[in-house]
Amino acid sequence: MARRGWGGSPPAGDEEAAARIVAAAVELIGERGTTSIAEVADALGVIRQTVYRYFPTVDALLQAAAVQAVGAFLDRLAAHLRGIGDPAEAVVEGIVFTLDQVPRAPHLRLMLAGEHSHAEAIASGQAMAFGITMIQRFDVDWPAHGYDEQRLRELVEFQLRIMQSFFISPGDPPRTQDELRAYLQRWVAPAVLDLRCNPAATLDS
Repeated sequence: MARRGWGGSPPAGDEEAAARIVAAAVELIGERGTTSIAEVADALGVIRQTVYRYFPTVDALLQAAAVQAVGAFLDRLAAHLRGIGDPAEAVVEGIVFTLDQVPRAPHLRLMLAGEHSHAEAIASGQAMAFGITMIQRFDVDWPAHGYDEQRLRELVEFQLRIMQSFFISPGDPPRTQDELRAYLQRWVAPAVLDLRCNPAATLDS
């Protein structure tokens, strides 16, 4: 008897179908470090076109799986940054911690440093959603430092782009954690302004 799609239990709707596709991708990435549309379709017992209906590219699927799977990383990040209320210090420590964690987190690596992480993907909706969730775990009162929603999204994009640059080209030889922290404190920290004290920074160009 031919195998029935969806393990014999079709999803109730599009939302459930997408969730099950992402869950299968998360599991495969955890086992193998990466996955493909074909592997996900095979795991679910559906044809590849079914997966493509919800995720038109493997990049889109991997990004969605990464966002779904990085909860444990975000918990570790929050614990690491607990008590750091200064925006600049928190951003620097967040970058250092994330770069250190990537080799041990295949889902995070695929989102930000893997072969499917391209320049245009780092500011995608999925990556930005991850970045917003990440920065909200910081122990920083962003509104108290003058950050509205627009400026916080700009800061998230800036942080993602900085991290991607180090993923792509860590240096030769790569900096130690202390060296990286000192570098970021010199060049990145000054860009993370307390907007209350820099009113010009809140004006649109």
